[in-house]
Amino acid sequence: MTLHVLHLFTTLSPGVSEAKFFAQFANRQNTVVPAVSMARIVAVANQKGGVGKTTTAINLAASVASRGHRVLLVDFDPQGNASSGVGYTRDRIELSIYDALLGDVAMADVIRPTEITTMWIAPANTDLVGAEIELISVERRERVLANALATVVDQYDYVVIDCPPSLGMLTLNALVAADGVVVPMQAEYFALEGLSALTSTIEKVRAAYNDRLTIDGVLFCMYDARTNLSGQVKVEVQEHFGDKVFETMVPRNVRLSEAPSHGKPALLYDFRSPGAKSYVAVAEEFLARTQRAA
Repeated sequence: MTLHVLHLFTTLSPGVSEAKFFAQFANRQNTVVPAVSMARIVAVANQKGGVGKTTTAINLAASVASRGHRVLLVDFDPQGNASSGVGYTRDRIELSIYDALLGDVAMADVIRPTEITTMWIAPANTDLVGAEIELISVERRERVLANALATVVDQYDYVVIDCPPSLGMLTLNALVAADGVVVPMQAEYFALEGLSALTSTIEKVRAAYNDRLTIDGVLFCMYDARTNLSGQVKVEVQEHFGDKVFETMVPRNVRLSEAPSHGKPALLYDFRSPGAKSYVAVAEEFLARTQRAA
């Protein structure tokens, strides 16, 4: 496997201090990359829960933002884990994505800053549960999120949407709004069945609502290279999706699991951890793919 250069770490010696790293990190954020002509909207989706979807949304967004790109993370899961994972617990959320979708609130008023100066969050809470029902009576209900994002999208280079673990109305809205989909998955047998259902849904959305929708990548999360099953599933997915499968695989990592409880992306919680480094490498691949496609 070709190892991608971990951009954030290329100037760091093994003994570099944490203070020095964050000084370098701040400098990178202050050097904002010139905006692309139009933001790329990416849905992080898998209807199977527990596959690393929210972890991927948070850390992909953070790693892309660390390169100087302006990134909006949209929490579109009523559980609100992407919000709490960047420091916005339920008690800190005054306005949520629900208010922008079905209330009289502008999308711009919902968006909040994060610790990374080039990354923002549109937070969610349990109010979003009601949206599945309330959207039924809305005209062009599958385009409500797309319409809300259209009012702010020109302010960002990338918009990353954390979808709920289902294929309901919220996920449909995310897929209609998106240019691409990143599919996190575990190397397990049942994950293959879920991947098949999701790709079928993507094809239907492309045919009916959004002909620009494409799969930006399939990402193995919590990957354990020691098991035969992991290797077999990886080979099967690669045979079907080819170079859509990210070369980088995110390993099981304690620090990656701990980071959300501290309200930080792994990059800020422990930049030396294998999980943080893996997502930086994933971001390198992701940027290379999407910039070629632009």
